[in-house]
Amino acid sequence: MATSVGNTPGTMTPMRATPSVITPAGTTPETERDAESQEHETILSPDFLSIDQITDLLAADPNGVQQKLEEFLNFKNLQTCLKEAILLDYYVSGFLWAKGMNFSVIQYSKFMTLLDMLLHNLKTLHMSLEDSIKWLGEVMAEIGPPHLGKNQEWNIFDVTQANAVIDYLKISLFQHYKLYEYLFYSTREDIVIGTKQVIEVVKPADTPFPGPLEEGISFDVYSAIIEAPPTSATEMKRLDGEQGPEETQPETDALDTDPLAGFTIEDIKSVLGQVTDDILLSIQTEINEKLQIQEEAFNARIEKLKKA
Repeated sequence: MATSVGNTPGTMTPMRATPSVITPAGTTPETERDAESQEHETILSPDFLSIDQITDLLAADPNGVQQKLEEFLNFKNLQTCLKEAILLDYYVSGFLWAKGMNFSVIQYSKFMTLLDMLLHNLKTLHMSLEDSIKWLGEVMAEIGPPHLGKNQEWNIFDVTQANAVIDYLKISLFQHYKLYEYLFYSTREDIVIGTKQVIEVVKPADTPFPGPLEEGISFDVYSAIIEAPPTSATEMKRLDGEQGPEETQPETDALDTDPLAGFTIEDIKSVLGQVTDDILLSIQTEINEKLQIQEEAFNARIEKLKKA
């Protein structure tokens, strides 16, 4: 069921049912009856909802009941106040339950007043669960089924209805009494939830994104490896102009001239043979030197063995 509630308008100061007392001397049955009638009216009034309001609620569907009670209770912050949401759900659930019981208009009025008085006892008088149950018993003794010595004109609920009302209060209010105490007595911090977003706009495609960290890489490495080479014709012409004609001309001549031009096959064989002979001679000389060193080392060992 829906949403939230602040201060409960229409609440009244509950009065405890007063136990019977000894009739003072000199009182008449008429004065005693008037005093008892006045006490009874004090317990049942003022009504939480008027007859016109109850009539409007009976003509509405469940969503309409919620909207009308929200208006009657003057709840303005249902979307942000958890307390208002819980209290509205408490009253809406109670009225819809009573609607299923087919109560009369006067029974609706007294039942909704009873719901409001129980919350008022909890919120204003800090009444404990035991005291609330005791108070409910005293009130139901006045508005419940008639008994010996009780005026039948004050009967609001019969035995079945009175038991149903008590059972409903057990599962709706009394079963969750600690939660309602927490609702009224505990202070809660206002938590503001938000988020901060930083949006970085992507740079044009001709520049690298994201840019290199200046403290993480040198400019030389960035320029040589990461930075994209120039692609425009203007930049290519500028680089060609910086190199100069003297650097580009030798490279062009070297690419156009064949290095083997003017040599015959015999000349090439002769050069290769001479190079091969020189390489083999140097290798042979190196091998002979290593063999001579190893031979001298073996001879020295043999001489040591002979002396031993």
